[in-house]
Amino acid sequence: MTGQTAGQVSPSSPDEASTHVGGAQAAPPKPNALMAFLKRRKLVLMTLMIILIAWEMAPRLLAIPDYLLPPPSQVFTAFLGQWQRTLAATWITTSVMLGGYFIAIVISIPLALAIVSSRVVEDTVEPIMLVFQVIPKIAIAPLFIVWFGFGYTPKTMLVFLLAFFPITLSAVAGFRAVDPDIMDLARSTGTSTWTMFRKIKLPQALPQIFTGLKVGVALASTGAVVAEFIASDRGLGYLLLEWRGELDTPMVFAGVFVISLVGIIVYYFVEAVERFTIPWHVSQRDPVPVNA
Repeated sequence: MTGQTAGQVSPSSPDEASTHVGGAQAAPPKPNALMAFLKRRKLVLMTLMIILIAWEMAPRLLAIPDYLLPPPSQVFTAFLGQWQRTLAATWITTSVMLGGYFIAIVISIPLALAIVSSRVVEDTVEPIMLVFQVIPKIAIAPLFIVWFGFGYTPKTMLVFLLAFFPITLSAVAGFRAVDPDIMDLARSTGTSTWTMFRKIKLPQALPQIFTGLKVGVALASTGAVVAEFIASDRGLGYLLLEWRGELDTPMVFAGVFVISLVGIIVYYFVEAVERFTIPWHVSQRDPVPVNA
């Protein structure tokens, strides 16, 4: 009798037992990260496909010359013919972009903290930043050439200037948005300055800082190409000028696509770091589906 009772309450199979541990069903498997990304970007991918199809058909249907608007297939074919040269130039441009961008990060965040922490620093630095912000950066580029020559330095300096201001301003806004009541409570408990920065100031400022970092990526990409337009005999910006002079429009489009792809990759890398660093922030939460 006891054996029959035990047999009645025991699960009928190992699979059933594994799904009823503790009276609750096992958690569903997590979706593949790539599939989740594609699902979120489904509308964007569909839009891009429609644009590419329309672009491929437009020059043929409207009799647009290839030197004005080459179809994507011709752009891809042209790229395959010069892919090694293009990628070598892209590496040079990317190194300029990342070099200036990294210097901007290293300088901007400590400077923003100093501006927020000291009234003297704020009154001294902010007017200087305003002056440099309103000056067109391209107008300063010839001076960099005079001072530093045609090497890596003047191009990196131009990228630095373009990325520096949005990162600094976003970091300043982030540090100023820290809740003063939390800071007062931390001081009252004898928390050290370094601990307050590491545990309170920096975490609360990170959402704004990452906003500036993502804006800085686009400006750094632009600055690297513009710098090579002005002062370079190599790099993707230099090749774009060469292809334009030869009326090689397919390669101009290919070069634009390649540098855009580099910027997108760096942007999503920064976004991935943001998701890893501040997963608790509301901006990193996935939207909750509303069931009818």
